Amino acid sequence: MLDEVYEVTRTDEEWRALLTPEQYQVMRRHGTERPGSCSLLREKRAGVFACVGCGQPLFRSGEKFESGTGWPSFDAPIEGALGETVDHSYGMTRTEVHCSRCGSHMGHVFPDGPPPTGLRYCINGVALAFEPE
Repeated sequence: MLDEVYEVTRTDEEWRALLTPEQYQVMRRHGTERPGSCSLLREKRAGVFACVGCGQPLFRSGEKFESGTGWPSFDAPIEGALGETVDHSYGMTRTEVHCSRCGSHMGHVFPDGPPPTGLRYCINGVALAFEPE
């Protein structure tokens, strides 16, 4: 992810200045926030969830659902908003998702979501900014 060239690029110092320590750990070091810790988990208003790192819209509120996992979950991103890479960490193989504009780590996608996509985008809330409509 971080070796690719993205439309929005920043030095490590610039990322550290822009993001909180928790956001930096999640978005630039592939960390994970504590489950249930993000206020966006309970966000139910109409609007758009965007990348904190660059402002790119990632998900519409109508795609959000309660997965019971402790992280905001969505069944589909806005077309072209996310890139995917294979993640082999922690002794398992998962599909990581990152912002296609700045490369920031968002979370993972799993094949256990609701219809119609059957996908669950499990996203770190600290990586998201909510913009109500």
